[in-house]
Amino acid sequence: MVALAHARLAPREPVSLRLASTYLSFLQHAQLDDGRFHNFMAYDRTWSDEIGTHDSCGRAIWALGYGLANVRGEPWRRVCAMLLDRALPSLDSLEYLRSRAYAALGLASAYEAARDPKYADALRRLADEILAAYEATADADWPWFEDILTYDNARLPEALLRAGRALRDERYTSAALASLKFYEEVTLENGVHVPIGNEGWYRRGQNRARYVQQPLEASAMVDAELAAFDATGDTAHFTTAELALEWYHGKNSRGIPMAHGGGCYDGLGEDAVNSNEGAESTLAFLAASCAMAQRRAGASRSALVAANVAIHR
Repeated sequence: MVALAHARLAPREPVSLRLASTYLSFLQHAQLDDGRFHNFMAYDRTWSDEIGTHDSCGRAIWALGYGLANVRGEPWRRVCAMLLDRALPSLDSLEYLRSRAYAALGLASAYEAARDPKYADALRRLADEILAAYEATADADWPWFEDILTYDNARLPEALLRAGRALRDERYTSAALASLKFYEEVTLENGVHVPIGNEGWYRRGQNRARYVQQPLEASAMVDAELAAFDATGDTAHFTTAELALEWYHGKNSRGIPMAHGGGCYDGLGEDAVNSNEGAESTLAFLAASCAMAQRRAGASRSALVAANVAIHR
């Protein structure tokens, strides 16, 4: 997904498409006969697991759906569609909300690009499950999907927002906006994005953990706020997306830049920064940066078109 997003921003740089081809080949090699995916490969290219985690399988489906919507060239689209179709029977094996949300994000992209009813049916099934979790748990004081906020939290409202847009179902959009507003109230402090920390998370009725903050939280917030902006046209969501991106550049609760030399540190602690730059952290930073760069470029083009129209009038 990051390679394809970068290819859209820099179409004349061949490295992005070369990397995307490598990563798509990896997904094809990783897929099992039942549509699920391996996740761990050893240095000798043997698989170290019998099957990947629920989240990794959901993320693979997300990548394929995103690829179907964003690759250039029919051969690549056919490969993404083939792998995605093989994965559809495995959706029932995704037991966790975030795993389902990841898959729903991919299916929303796939359906908007291909308008294939089987993607709509699969997306609706997943969105209904996520919505059911929200309706079973939420009340006026805690409009959320679970009794605890843990990791990659903003992906849950984002999945419903993108499902609502793709399927034109206001039920999903309404619940998504309510839960995202709650999440904003929890994590925005005086114009600073303060993600839920993984040292205790945030359980209903208890105090929230402020540290250690993880880079994937800011990336999820960027995407969720952009999805909310698309759904509502409210520029406040765009502003909040900008704030989430600034978390990487030092506008965080400790004033420490997390992006460093093209990578991203692994965690923001109360007393120290985890200076390791793991793949998940770096990809989160790159994904958020590409998402905002695409939107800023789009906004600039829109402003230029409007100015040209005004001038010619």
